[in-house]
Amino acid sequence: MKQVTKGQWNGYDTYILHSRELEVTLLPRLGNNVISLWDRKEERQILRQPDESDLAFYIQKPYHFGIPLLVPPGRIRNGQFAFDGISYQFDRNSGDHHIHGLHRTQAWCVSDIEEDEEGCTVTTEFTTTDDAEWIRQFPEPLKLEMTFRLQGPELVQTLKVTHLGRRRIPFGIGYHTWFMLDGAPERWSVTLPVQGVYELNNELLPSGQLLPLGELDALNSHMNLQGTNLDTALRIGDQQPAEAFLMRDDGYGLRYSVDKDVFRHWVLYTKGEADQFLCIEPLTWLPDAPNLQQDASFTGIVTLEPGQTLVLGSSLQMIYPGQ
Repeated sequence: MKQVTKGQWNGYDTYILHSRELEVTLLPRLGNNVISLWDRKEERQILRQPDESDLAFYIQKPYHFGIPLLVPPGRIRNGQFAFDGISYQFDRNSGDHHIHGLHRTQAWCVSDIEEDEEGCTVTTEFTTTDDAEWIRQFPEPLKLEMTFRLQGPELVQTLKVTHLGRRRIPFGIGYHTWFMLDGAPERWSVTLPVQGVYELNNELLPSGQLLPLGELDALNSHMNLQGTNLDTALRIGDQQPAEAFLMRDDGYGLRYSVDKDVFRHWVLYTKGEADQFLCIEPLTWLPDAPNLQQDASFTGIVTLEPGQTLVLGSSLQMIYPGQ
């Protein structure tokens, strides 16, 4: 069954992409978030899914569910930075600092739906001038277009960003993807090829120093999640792939991959000691990137020129025992 159907969540339309293996529920009018990824073969929820009773919390902090898009990702010191002589001030929404960007619960429009013999696709779009709070903090307008393609056991997200403004701007995105561990972290291991760990201060802001992995070197083979407590920023080496594997002890799991040309950083987050969740967060720029002294090859800042379009891809592919 390769089709798109419509549903509802708290009175908001959802679009559900179907394949034999998966059902993907998209909530365009509240941030364009994938709020459910249901494995039909395993009869299992893959993501942290918001209940209808979670609406108030979701409106406040939508990045606690599903596959939320962060523009830009992570913390920014005091919400302030400068670029090309222009000063920017983002709202301080996490103590003295800004966190997780301007993209929250904005309404995206569904611009296209396709169904074919191989799979199905939903395309959505949003222009930042439609949000007065966004444009107040970041006055250069952007058009965002996201394509969700479900084909068999794989979901591919393609984000296209077009700069509609008149001056060069710094740009960064991330995905704060919440994977379920089902209260059994001892059954799950994560493999993530990385080179080093970024030093963070007590406010979880990077110092600009890259440290040896130490015990986290286990990520390069496989690291069991029992007893882990992670809120850790990691860097991909030049010769390493941009992909993470989250695997259960019976051979079930997933591969999460992104475009290596732009995604050079990952954050792993367990929300305390690992129990129910592991967030695997691919980022194009390091948290607080515009305030670091290092160049773009270290921070991951992408400079968007007026009229430029940037295309970024990511993929979630299920792995089944015996595959």
